[in-house]
Amino acid sequence: MEKIVRQSFLFDFYGSLLTQHQQEVYCNAVFNDMSLSEVAEEYGISRQAAHDLIKRCDRIMEGYEYRLKIIEHYRKLQRLTEEARQALHYNDKETLEEIFSEMDNLFS
Repeated sequence: MEKIVRQSFLFDFYGSLLTQHQQEVYCNAVFNDMSLSEVAEEYGISRQAAHDLIKRCDRIMEGYEYRLKIIEHYRKLQRLTEEARQALHYNDKETLEEIFSEMDNLFS
């Protein structure tokens, strides 16, 4: 389950950086649950080529995340936003200041 969530995040943030062909094959194999045989038949490639393409797409997108850290920052921002909501609910100004400081550090 966690693998598909990771792949979804990667594709949401970096999928547009793949070629059209890579995007189509990846979506069909990963999100549309097509088997390697079905992908191979659909695109006129071997099962091994389909497998290699999917793995290559994963590596490409993981490489982007390693360098850019957009997903990491997004998740931190989600966490900080939830903490800020809680602090607002309890009128905790000190915690809010800490959260805003952490947000500033996130973008510098």
